[in-house]
Amino acid sequence: MHIPSGSSGIRRLLVVFLVGMILLVTLYFGSAQKIQAAPQMQPIIFNHSIMVQAGITCLYCHTDAMKSPAAGIPSVEKCMGCHKVIAKDAAEVQKVAGYLQNQQPIQWVRIYRLPRFVFFSHEVHIAQGLNCEGCHGDVGHMTTTTAAHNMNMGWCLHCHSQQPNAKQLRDCVICHR
Repeated sequence: MHIPSGSSGIRRLLVVFLVGMILLVTLYFGSAQKIQAAPQMQPIIFNHSIMVQAGITCLYCHTDAMKSPAAGIPSVEKCMGCHKVIAKDAAEVQKVAGYLQNQQPIQWVRIYRLPRFVFFSHEVHIAQGLNCEGCHGDVGHMTTTTAAHNMNMGWCLHCHSQQPNAKQLRDCVICHR
């Protein structure tokens, strides 16, 4: 690699470096989660507030959050485990029953999507005692689930900086593997 000599060569290198950094930052933040302008149409109209009013917690349906990086979506079988008896004649429950009868999963529209280069584990956050609402908003009072926050690096670092082990949590390899 040839390194230009003199002050004009150094200036050229500095300009190339700065342009490269601006491009990287733009690409990074451009790929981060954006808040949806409008709720996405889901295949089943699902009102989380009804579940919360019945005393059902997030972790009852999203059990993978306790043991896996992904919270997971409950299977049609899990939904129908309760709904074969509870509200079985409701229109949306009948749709779920149709998926079960046809042995098809419900094709939910994803609400949050992090860039592929970000590692996030629900399990770690749940084990630390953090609640779902801190990141996902008050889903229990939403009639239609929408994104509550822009889950980008700045948003995550803001929360990490408020934790007792903040210095450790600001290490890049915590989230970027």
